[in-house]
Amino acid sequence: QVQLVESGGGLVQAGGSLRLSCAASGRTFSNYAMGWFRQTPGREREFVAAISNGGWSTNYADSVKGRFTTARDNAKNTVYLQMNSLRPEDTAVYYCASATVGFATAQTTRYNYWGQGTQVTVSS
Repeated sequence: QVQLVESGGGLVQAGGSLRLSCAASGRTFSNYAMGWFRQTPGREREFVAAISNGGWSTNYADSVKGRFTTARDNAKNTVYLQMNSLRPEDTAVYYCASATVGFATAQTTRYNYWGQGTQVTVSS
């Protein structure tokens, strides 16, 4: 059974930083790309970032480019999302997900396992 467990969310002031972690188990972690998505009430889940299975390729939404960085440690079965220069509009529940492919895809339909989500709140 595949499990993804996010941690690291919380409340931060605008301009601050947070690092999210996602620990995976139940499948060969290094075979698959990992992604980060976020969702606010009344809106569809949106792509934030993705990293390829080997970690050599990343993909970011325009809204977070230059501020967020994703990385992975395949030895620890963990993926990270470093979020800097946070803005109130970054407030959302953040989810990590495991893809069905190895490349860093932004397509939600290519992700078949999801974590439970962690709340990130950025105050102005």
